[in-house]
Order: sequence, then structure tokens, then C-alpha cells
Amino acid sequence: MSDSVASLYGGPAGQRVRTRHLLQAKERGEKWAMLTSYDQYTARIFDEAGIPVLLVGDSAANNVFGYETTLPVTVDELLPLVRAVVNATKRALVVGDLPFGSYEEGTTQAIRTSVRFMKEAQCHAIKLEGARPALIEAIAGAGIPVMAHIGFTPQSEHQIGGYRVQGRGEQAKILVEQAHECAEAGAFAVVLEMVPGEVAKQITAEVPIPTIGIGAGPDTDAQVLVWQDMAGLRTGGGPTPRFVKQYAQLATTLTDAAQAFAQEVRGGVFPGPEHTF
Repeated sequence: MSDSVASLYGGPAGQRVRTRHLLQAKERGEKWAMLTSYDQYTARIFDEAGIPVLLVGDSAANNVFGYETTLPVTVDELLPLVRAVVNATKRALVVGDLPFGSYEEGTTQAIRTSVRFMKEAQCHAIKLEGARPALIEAIAGAGIPVMAHIGFTPQSEHQIGGYRVQGRGEQAKILVEQAHECAEAGAFAVVLEMVPGEVAKQITAEVPIPTIGIGAGPDTDAQVLVWQDMAGLRTGGGPTPRFVKQYAQLATTLTDAAQAFAQEVRGGVFPGPEHTF
């Protein structure tokens, strides 16, 4: 584990990353990475690799359940995934993503859903989309850490008009104001998705909480990617987004493994004597 990751963990082996560690990292100018995770195996691997924050995103909709968008996924579908990630990790701070329809009715619904994520899935924080300072304040006031998410918000893609960069031109001022509102309401971090790099740089310099970029340039305090994008597992569904860098080609590796297995079964090579009781 690198010195920078060790310092972010802020304590001896086995101690969880806390939101205060992320704030301290921003003060030190220390960048960090966040990945999505939806199961015990990737969670354990990422935890041991030193990824300090794992997001069980509503992106499970199109990365686990096969939905076309994030909109159909439900709280009941996400809770077991969050619980699996929490149970498989020892150090990472695990954030549960509130899905569409689970908080828009107001503070009562938002707190109720957040409590379910904390009690039933045992995550350490929740994330919700949009500049919603009243909801952030209410949830944080209930003792639940809140990660905000502004810029492009996938749950609002129909209202936005598709996957489009947010914060250009006159919208930049609005986005900066939204980031300040989220911080003032009590969010411990804010995701900036598909935001011009200069706008993300300004927000990062102005707000006291960590900024987490995805398609927001190099100047945010942290970066997040969907793990299947990062590892080259996703196939089909159009071109890879511009902001994604693939660090492996797992789709090719798994295809080769499956084909080799099938070939050995057809040829009577597997199972061999060493695999037989």
C-alpha cells in the first residue's frame, strides 16, 4: 500500500476510512480514487488494492440487472448489493446510492430511505443526485453522511435531454452555486459529472469539501469510474464514454477463459484425473 493511500486511511490496518479522512486529504492536496462495486469479490479486491471509497451505485441498474437506464432499479434491489460490499471490505468507506423515486417526495421519504440503507445494508454514507440542499441538510441532520451529485445526473436524463455536458456558458455560475449550497447544507463530498474542466477546477478551489470527478477533468480532489468501464468488461451499448480509461480488457480475458473451458469439455480434456475423486 502506498504512503499516500496509507495516510488517507488515517490509522492502523483494519480501521475504516471516515469522511473526516477525506476532508483531511483535501486539506493536504492528496488525491484519491473511488470505484463502483456491487459484489463481494470486486469489493474485496478493490479494498485490498487500496481504493478508499466504494460506491454501490444505482448504475447497478445497467451493470448488474441489465436495465437500459438507471431509472428502474429499486431500493430493495440495491440493499443486498450494498450489504455484500460492506461485508466484504475492511477499510473502504462504502456509499449507497439512493435510486430514482426513493427521495424525491421530500425529507420524510429521503430520511426513511437513507435509514434503510444505513440499517439494513450497513453502509457508511449515502449519495443522492441533484442540488437538493434541503434534503441534504435533513439527512445529515439525522446523523447520516451525505455525498452530493451535480452536473449531469443520470436519473434526470429525460429532463436534461440525454447524456450532455452540464455547466457550459451561463450554466457554469449555476453549477458553482449548487456546489456551495451542497457543502453548506452538510454534504461531505460532491460528485461532479460531465462538467467542463475549468468549472470543476473552480468548484474544487472554492468549496471546502472534496470534489469527485467523472468526466470533469484532472483538477478535482478525487476521480470515480464504474468498475466495468475501468476494467474493460462492458461490451456493446455504444462507444466507450470519452472520460473512461480502460486499465484492463476483462471482456477478452473472460471470453478466452470460457472458450477454453468449453473446448476442453467438448474434447474430454476436462475434468482430468486430478479433478476426479
